[in-house]
Amino acid sequence: MNKKILTSLPLLAVVGSFHPVIGFADEINGPMAFKPIAGSAYNELTSDPAVLNESTWLIPEGFKQSVISDESNLNIYINNDWPDMNTVNEAKKQAGRYLYRTHEVRPGNDQRNDGKLGGTVSVIDLKTGKAKELVAREDWEALDGIIWTPWHTILVAEETNSGGYPDPDYPHASSGLVYEIELDKDDLTIAKKVTARPLLGSIAHEGIEIDDEGNVYVIDEDRAPGGSIFKFVPNTYGDLSTGKLFALRVKDGVQIGEAEWVELHLDPVTFDAQAAAEQVGATSYCRPEDLERIGKTLYAALTCEPRIGGKDGPGAVLSISLHERPMVSYFVEAGVNIAAENKSAGVTGLKSPDNLANGSDGKLWIVEDNAPSDIWVAEPDNDGDGHADGVHLFASMKDKDAEGTGIYFGKDPHKLFVNVQHSGTGNDKTMAITKIRKYSEKDERHNEDRD
Repeated sequence: MNKKILTSLPLLAVVGSFHPVIGFADEINGPMAFKPIAGSAYNELTSDPAVLNESTWLIPEGFKQSVISDESNLNIYINNDWPDMNTVNEAKKQAGRYLYRTHEVRPGNDQRNDGKLGGTVSVIDLKTGKAKELVAREDWEALDGIIWTPWHTILVAEETNSGGYPDPDYPHASSGLVYEIELDKDDLTIAKKVTARPLLGSIAHEGIEIDDEGNVYVIDEDRAPGGSIFKFVPNTYGDLSTGKLFALRVKDGVQIGEAEWVELHLDPVTFDAQAAAEQVGATSYCRPEDLERIGKTLYAALTCEPRIGGKDGPGAVLSISLHERPMVSYFVEAGVNIAAENKSAGVTGLKSPDNLANGSDGKLWIVEDNAPSDIWVAEPDNDGDGHADGVHLFASMKDKDAEGTGIYFGKDPHKLFVNVQHSGTGNDKTMAITKIRKYSEKDERHNEDRD
């Protein structure tokens, strides 16, 4: 079937299935099987805490939403706490028990309740519900990306070009840096050591990903001449202190098509990856945000791509094949396999995709930096044309002032974690949207035996 869609249809809900009328979408299968909701929460936007503290999201039947942690059990900042990205301890002792979060506060809104300034990483014990700070530094700002590494550390990154709080060890790195956190092996809620990793570039970092070879992918959350995508290749697996940085360059000066990774030569004082990428003609995109890898494909959320005539577009999701000769495509693109949002006309569609998550069944989950902030689910590209075979609307946020961010699946494929950032209620929070499962007698016996 032709993937071109009619964007003039009001409240086009399940654009990936190309149903011209609401209410006829089939259930999307998998661990998070759902029937797509009919449209964005345009008519339910509110700032009422009584509503939002209980029911922040418009979600499909068969799911429940719950608050994992909010500012009532951990309140770090005088203003909103801005929880951003999530990860869990994906391996080692008690895998999946601890949820780690960056907080994207910046100079001017980073006044802490203890009188200090600066950024922090927090941790939630998902078993007990207890939340605490993992580590904080007064020179951190706009902490955004976070990932659990295969070598059992945590990487976090700063999304800033301002350099308002320079790192004392790298004072001339005017943009954000990546930091590696080593945890106490006996208590994963304690940070044992924090080390800057400047060879991953000084840029406005957001998304971070790692492939099976230990290569680390990062992005520059900027517009042209920035907005490039990078790959760091360490000399030794798991050691980010030495290695080479590369930037993605699509051939013939276009945005999609055959590409290559071009080696960069970083200034050893500034570590300015954006300048190094410009020198080799690396491809610029419009505000790359998050990265997610599924198998041999790397996905990037591009908040304002494709730009036309110098103007920002509705956003897109890029796919990059991680083969010897990378191929780059718009995996999700307005007007091709999803509608472009037109709020004034009541048309639900894509607007400002921001964060990505990898479902256990290979589907890509997408959340928007938008009001309302929608969560979409993209089917794999099984027909090989470079585009998702379907894009379906899973949820829509009712908080009119907030955005959903940090979508992430931990060890439970039936539970999606998502943060609510800069809520109009003043209460930022981490939530879970969980599939309500029907347990058999066999399941109950298994649980009793395990207890």
